[in-house]
Amino acid sequence: MAEDIVVDSLDELDEDGQGQLYEHFRLVVDKGQDPVRIDKYLFEHMVYTSRNRIQKAAEAGFVHVNDKPVKRSYKVRPLDVVTLMLDRPRHDNTILPEDIPLDIVYEDDQLMVINKPAGLVVHPGVGNFTGTLVNAVAWHLRDNKDYDPNNPEVGLVHRIDKDTSGLIVVAKTPEAKTSLGVQFFNHETRRTYNALVWGNFNEDEGTIVGNLARNPKDRMQMAVFDPESGIGKNAITHYRVLERFGYATLVECRLETGRTHQIRAHMKHLGHPLFNDERYGGNEILRGERSSSYKAFINNCFNLCPRQALHAKTLGFMHPKTKKQMDFTSDIADDMSQMLDKWRKYINGTTRVIE
Repeated sequence: MAEDIVVDSLDELDEDGQGQLYEHFRLVVDKGQDPVRIDKYLFEHMVYTSRNRIQKAAEAGFVHVNDKPVKRSYKVRPLDVVTLMLDRPRHDNTILPEDIPLDIVYEDDQLMVINKPAGLVVHPGVGNFTGTLVNAVAWHLRDNKDYDPNNPEVGLVHRIDKDTSGLIVVAKTPEAKTSLGVQFFNHETRRTYNALVWGNFNEDEGTIVGNLARNPKDRMQMAVFDPESGIGKNAITHYRVLERFGYATLVECRLETGRTHQIRAHMKHLGHPLFNDERYGGNEILRGERSSSYKAFINNCFNLCPRQALHAKTLGFMHPKTKKQMDFTSDIADDMSQMLDKWRKYINGTTRVIE
C-alpha cells in the first residue's frame, strides 16, 4: 500500500495544460488492485485535496498513467505508474537552519531528545515550509559537518502533532536513525502521553484496538475501523485514569503502535474526545452543566490551553550505540498544567469562574 501523499498544488490549475510539466506525485499501483476510476483512486491516496480538484486536473491533462495523460474515468490497473504533472515546479523543500530556541533534554554524538512546545510543527509541509523543529535542529547542528538536515538518513525518527507538546527524538547519524527506526517499527520503544478527555470512565484502565485510516468524510481526520475489515493500519492504545474531574478525565495513554492521530482518533471513537481538540470535535462543551457560569469556566479553560490537551510525557528506547535503556520524562506543558489546576479548583469549589 502506498503512503499518503501531501499535495497542495491543485488550487489554481492552468486549464489548457500546455507548456512544461513538473512531476508532483508518483505512485505505482499495487499488484492486487481491482479496477477503479483514477479520480477515486487518487482521492484515496492523496491528502489535503478533493476529488473535484483531481477531476479538474485530469480534464486539464495533468493526470498521467504510464507517461500519457488520461481522463478521470480511466480505470487503474495493477502496476500502472500514476503521476501528477503540473505546470509549475514543486515547492523547494530544502531545509535551512533557523535560529529557533530548543528545549534539549538530552544530547550526545548519536541523538537528541527534545521537549517540543505546542504550536511548533516538526517538519516542513503544507502551509509550514519554514519555522519548524527540523529547521531549529539544523541551526543547532550547523557546525556539525556530518549532519546534513536534507539527508533523509538522519533527523526525525518519529513525529508528534503541531499542537501536541512533549518529547521527540532526533538521530544525528544514519546508524542511530536505523537503530531507532527499527525499535519504533517493532514497537520496542516506551511512550506515554497525558491527555485530558471529555467525560468520565466507568473503568480505571482499558485498551483500545482499532485500525486507523483516513476518514472518507473528512480527509483531515483519522477514523477507526474494525481490525477484521482489512481497512487501515493496526493501532493499539492502552489507557489508565490518572485523575477524575467529573465532566472530564486526565488519562495516561501508552502507545503500543504509533499511528497518525492515534490517541485523538481512538479517544474520539471511545466517546471521549480530547479536551479542546478542534479536529475531533472536542472544542465544544460535550459534558457538564447548562449554567452560564460553567460555560464561562470551560471557555476560560479553552483560552488557557488553546489546543488539544495532549502531552508526550515519557519516551524510552535502547541507545543505538551503548545499547543501554534510556528513559526520559518531561513536565506537562505550562498551558495544559494551568488548565488542569483550574479543573482541580473547580471540582473543589474554589475556582473563580470569570477571571
